[in-house]
Amino acid sequence: MTLAVVASRALSGLDAPEVAVEVHLANGLPAFNIVGLPDTEVKESRDRVRAAILTSGFEFPARKITVNLAPADLPKDSGRFDLPIAIGILLASGQVKNDDIAHYEFAGELALSGAVRPVRGALAMACQCHAAGRAFVLPADSAAEAAVVGGAAIYAVASLPQACAFLNGLQPLEPFAGALAGEWPNYPDLGDVKGQSIARGALEVAAAGGHSLLLMGPPGTGKSMLAARLPGLLPPLSEREALESAAVQSLGSQGFQPGRWRVRPYRSPHHTASAVALVGGGSEPRPGEISLAHHGVLFLDELPEFDRKVLEVLREPLESGVIHISRAARQASFPARFQLVAAMNPCPCGYHGHPAGRCQCSPEQVAKYRGRISGPLLDRIDLQVEVPALTAEELQHSRPGEGSEAVRQRVFEARERQLARQGGLNAALQGEALETHCRGDEHALAVLAKALQQLGLSARAYHRILRVSRTIADLQGVETISRNHVLQAIQLRRVMQGGA
Repeated sequence: MTLAVVASRALSGLDAPEVAVEVHLANGLPAFNIVGLPDTEVKESRDRVRAAILTSGFEFPARKITVNLAPADLPKDSGRFDLPIAIGILLASGQVKNDDIAHYEFAGELALSGAVRPVRGALAMACQCHAAGRAFVLPADSAAEAAVVGGAAIYAVASLPQACAFLNGLQPLEPFAGALAGEWPNYPDLGDVKGQSIARGALEVAAAGGHSLLLMGPPGTGKSMLAARLPGLLPPLSEREALESAAVQSLGSQGFQPGRWRVRPYRSPHHTASAVALVGGGSEPRPGEISLAHHGVLFLDELPEFDRKVLEVLREPLESGVIHISRAARQASFPARFQLVAAMNPCPCGYHGHPAGRCQCSPEQVAKYRGRISGPLLDRIDLQVEVPALTAEELQHSRPGEGSEAVRQRVFEARERQLARQGGLNAALQGEALETHCRGDEHALAVLAKALQQLGLSARAYHRILRVSRTIADLQGVETISRNHVLQAIQLRRVMQGGA
């Protein structure tokens, strides 16, 4: 007897094909084989499934069993196939009967006792189930994550006997409805940062327009403090953005926490991170930090300490908002519309330009250190500002700066203007939309033409200055870009020598 049981999707991409479990019972010597490119973890499900079926009070068929995970050319991993394999065996042997089985999908790892353990990627799988019009049966510990998908039919089970009783009609289950948290996180306040008026202004511009930002200064000047306060200036995610972000995080090793619903992700990988950790990949492609930061903030501290080859992989996603990963057997695409914030020291010792004159680095050492960041990558960073060392007088007697709440209100209003005008943020303007919405007056155009000639701006830098100028005008509630807006935008990307 052969019966197809729809199981969970492969988790190496949100658009991966559906996987089906086919169970065939045949006469002959007892054997339990799993075919269809299973990895070690899937092969080990034979022992978990056998023990779970027996300890749950069912009979394990004393016949030859072949489980085919189709399609055969798609590698299968993780323990999420345990539950559908067990259900398939019990259906094929007649111990479970359900004429409507094709309308369900299953995922769950089985304990030897028959308990169902949580699985990775529950939200991503729930998205696919809902799109296909099928109900999703999964572990109770994963149900809250899957229930984030509005309208999806989610059935939570704690054990294999409960799942079988539900399918046999002996124990009805109500669709799981999880409560989503809507509280605003306790972000650190921008008012904690003393001084640094230019860097604070750049942070506000970056938040309002979705621009990338590079902060350069000696150690202890507040670069990391400023970066940590950016999420508190951003509005909550929309329903669509929240679902996209949560689905990608669901595929990561830490999964998605329902309490973080509509909260923008903030990722801060260490500078020893590999290219695969940053952009994703592996033999079975998984999302990296740039995808886990989708619709959120990616903070790279000590930017020159990252391997240069690792940094270069950021260039394409910064432009396109998507990362394409190709391997010999698999290709996958993950969204990567993140906001980059980076911090760096001005030289190897960190004190170049410090008022105390502590730096002993030669000009060649400074140039080599800054040269670890390529020109093409710098060209893609909209704002590049200095965060200088504060004097003792500034530290002891400066008044608290403007708090996050007031700045956030201006950011919200500027973003509303952008959404009403062009349906998106200024940082994403391209082509005709850029020409239409970033048009300046004659004085602004004259300044831009002069800057293009004297500073040697590339076409990309020219357009990025236009976008930043548009954001500065939006923060001021002005429709037309003026000369002062352009001058401010130029000044906010000249900190790196030769990096206009």
